[in-house]
Amino acid sequence: MYKRILLKISGEALMGDNGPIGFEKVEKTARSIAAIAQKGMEVGVVVGGGNIIRGRDAGQHDRNRRDHMGMLATAINALALQDAFEGMGVKAAVLSAVDMDRFCDPFSSRRAKELLSAKTIVIFACGSGCPFFSTDTAAALRAAEIGADALLLAKNVDAIYSADPKTHPEAVRYSHLTYEKVIQDNLKATDLTAITLCREQELPILCFALDKLEQAVECENVGTLIDSRP
Repeated sequence: MYKRILLKISGEALMGDNGPIGFEKVEKTARSIAAIAQKGMEVGVVVGGGNIIRGRDAGQHDRNRRDHMGMLATAINALALQDAFEGMGVKAAVLSAVDMDRFCDPFSSRRAKELLSAKTIVIFACGSGCPFFSTDTAAALRAAEIGADALLLAKNVDAIYSADPKTHPEAVRYSHLTYEKVIQDNLKATDLTAITLCREQELPILCFALDKLEQAVECENVGTLIDSRP
C-alpha cells in the first residue's frame, strides 16, 4: 500500500443530474477518499472543473480567460469536497495556486507536506495557477512537489485501451505501459506534459475507475500502471 498519494478526479465525477454539482455525488466521492485516508494513507487531491467549465473548450473565445474561469471552477469543486469531508468529521484543507484568502489558504509545498503529515486531506485548487496547463498536469506537478509515491488518475473508464472501447469493442486493454509507449502510441491516458513530467520524476501513474479506488491504493491488479519498467 502507498504511504502518500496524489489523487486526480474529474469535475464530471461531481456532476449533478440537474446542475453542475451533485452534492450526493460529492459526498459519495468524499466517503471513498476518506476510507483510504482512515487507513493511515496521506492523501492529496486535485479536482478538475469540467462539470462547470473547461478552458480547452474555448472555441473562438480567449483561451487565457477561459482557463482562468476553469481555475475558479476547480476552486468551487474543492470547497464542495472540503465541506463534505468536514461534515463527516474528516480533516481537510484547500490550498489554492491562486490567492483567494477569503476562501482558502495559498499553496506551498511546505504547507502541503505539513498538513499531509498531520493526516489532513489536502485538496489542491486552481490547477497549476497557469493557463494552458491541464489539471492532469497540475496533478503531476503537485504529486512531485509533495513527494507522492504515485499519481492516481481516476477516469471514466477502468483502464487505458488502445482505442475508445465504447466505439471499438476490439480495443486492447493494458494492465501495464511504459511512459514511452504511451507517448509513442499517443494513448489517451493523460496529456503529454503530465506524462513527461512523471517520466522525469520517475513517478508511477495508475489509471483506473474511481469506484475502484480502495483496490487501487492496495496495489491490487486494478487499472493500468504506467512506469519505466519494460
